[in-house]
Amino acid sequence: MRIVKQVLDEANLQLAPISSTPKLDAEVLLAYVLNVQRSYLYAHLDRQLSEIEQSSFANSIEKRTKGYPIPYLTGHCEFWSLDLIVTPDTLIPRPETELLVELILEYSKETPLLVADLGTGSGAIALALAHEKPNWTLYATDISEAALNVAKKNATRLEINNIIFSQGKWCEALPQTRFDIIVSNPPYIAENDPHLEPRVLATEPALALISGESGLKDIQHIINEAKSYLKPGGTLLLEHGFSQAESVQRKFLEAGYKDIVSKQDFSGLNRVTSGVFDIYF
Repeated sequence: MRIVKQVLDEANLQLAPISSTPKLDAEVLLAYVLNVQRSYLYAHLDRQLSEIEQSSFANSIEKRTKGYPIPYLTGHCEFWSLDLIVTPDTLIPRPETELLVELILEYSKETPLLVADLGTGSGAIALALAHEKPNWTLYATDISEAALNVAKKNATRLEINNIIFSQGKWCEALPQTRFDIIVSNPPYIAENDPHLEPRVLATEPALALISGESGLKDIQHIINEAKSYLKPGGTLLLEHGFSQAESVQRKFLEAGYKDIVSKQDFSGLNRVTSGVFDIYF
């Protein structure tokens, strides 16, 4: 029988070539296999693992060495302090996407708002907003039925019941009404982007990552379409690539939006652009 310290040390060495956090990865995966908190491992370094536990852990480490993301191995990811189920049918929520939630909450009013989250995936943005603002009504859409099912499961687990889920492409899945805010983290990576790691494309859904030759196909579509779904003075917020802010601002301007502004994420990179639209079309 092997003990916790032994398998962690070996896994650390295995993961070092492919991960910037090999020790953390190993601990997270072992804690998941043993169904314990990471702190438990430090207090029980001499605990012996059963053959089944060893085999399960070894399998997880092997997948991780092949570039499989930790959240897909554990089936969970934290976003806005919420524990979300994630699967290969959904994009793994990134910490920088929390900027969208922060910005919406910053200028929100006391009165209940009607908000749409387009391409919700695991439901991260909609769930965070619904959790913070239980008196708001949110619509969460996704073209993928599998992704939408994951989002619904997350809402049920978190006992969040002020979200209406609807399947369809972007605004087409919304009712014919006007929203105070429309938000989206759409695909924004160009088809041949050299920065796109093959192992990311091999594990996460391409539908949620790639958007035409320039990466702006879906952003352009949403900017144009959202005009028919925003109230006068309503705001559209879009996450985009760190080098796309100028192009996205120009598309907002060409579509008739005003008060266009880009905001930086915690790394100091322009990550979200918003615009206000106040003319009915």
